[in-house]
Amino acid sequence: MKGVCTKVTRESQQNLQDEVSDRIFTVANVITFIRLCMAPIALGFLLTGNDVVATILFAFTAATDFLDGQIARRTHTVSKLGQLLDPAVDRVLMICGVIGLMAIGRLPVWIVVLVLARDVFLLAGGSYLLREHKIRIPVIYAGKFATTFLFVGIAGLMLNMPLISGFAVCNFAWLPGFNGVECSWGIWFIYLGLCLGVFTTVYYIASAIRALRKASNSRENG
Repeated sequence: MKGVCTKVTRESQQNLQDEVSDRIFTVANVITFIRLCMAPIALGFLLTGNDVVATILFAFTAATDFLDGQIARRTHTVSKLGQLLDPAVDRVLMICGVIGLMAIGRLPVWIVVLVLARDVFLLAGGSYLLREHKIRIPVIYAGKFATTFLFVGIAGLMLNMPLISGFAVCNFAWLPGFNGVECSWGIWFIYLGLCLGVFTTVYYIASAIRALRKASNSRENG
């Protein structure tokens, strides 16, 4: 009997911990909002030629991605606003980074288009599945690594030093690192993030198709 009561108590505590509130002014949300504001500030410094300051702000904002979520969970203040803002910060930070680098000529247009198209596709697809079919595709570690590699690469391109020689295997200006022009080491993290991003996108599409078929079969059998 004691064991049953203990189990019920633990389950009740877990339910309280996992409860999502409608609170707005929490410590975690304040941190998330500060991080959200730092993204365009970093972009402003980058566009005005302050590479070091822009890199520091961008890297700090990206590196503290886990902080607000951890605080919310440990203080039991997970909120609906926080669940919306937290992933939005990553998207805004990514957009500010790639657009800023394209504007100053350190990132080719095709990479910016690919990064933004993937984000829009996953966001729209995820929203559709959740809204229309109540299906949520869990994020895999490869996707988190892809985002991390892209952030590291963006920070490296912002800092723009040290520069390393390209492989000189082509003369295409839109393939930095593979042509003979010196470029930042960050471009290789960008390429790695793009490769992982394509892989995870294919995985998410396949997972969504399986989930839709399973839901369809359940409705037919039910």
